[in-house]
Amino acid sequence: MALEEPAIIVVSGVQGAGKSTVARALAERFSRAVHIEADTLQRMIVSGGEWTTEPGEPPGEAARQLRLRLRNACLLARSFFDAGFTAVVDDIIIGERFDDLRADLAGLPFRLVVLAPDVETAIARDAARDYTVGEEWARYLDEEQRKTMAGSGLWVDSSGQTAAETVEEVMSRLRDEGLVESEAS
Repeated sequence: MALEEPAIIVVSGVQGAGKSTVARALAERFSRAVHIEADTLQRMIVSGGEWTTEPGEPPGEAARQLRLRLRNACLLARSFFDAGFTAVVDDIIIGERFDDLRADLAGLPFRLVVLAPDVETAIARDAARDYTVGEEWARYLDEEQRKTMAGSGLWVDSSGQTAAETVEEVMSRLRDEGLVESEAS
């Protein structure tokens, strides 16, 4: 994968894994790229928005909005990809969301990068932010990620790395690892 070829790259991981920071820095490595941050899409809902508030499967409307956010992230990724940009999407992709991602990107190969620092590192990073979700979320999502996503994508244990070091590792491995065939269109 040359830096000039458009691609779709999805960066996943638990809260505090560094998804947004790494995704933005990764996008900066390409000659034409965009960073699509799922949380930003969620915040676009100015009234009636419902965030998932507890670990586990989100209920009703929160689940629908979570699904809508992923669908719209993929629509944006397709649009930018079709225009010759590399689209770097960041979101939490776990379990059924991986099937949804593959369906939303039907007909397009993409690369999946799973940031998987140890859970204590993720908790510490999350605690240093303005908005935190806490230890309960980190432990739940880490367990689910490791259970439902094992063997999918390019996994990076970024526990002892800076964001720049993680991006370097991803760039050095991305050409040969992480390719996912989406569903047929």
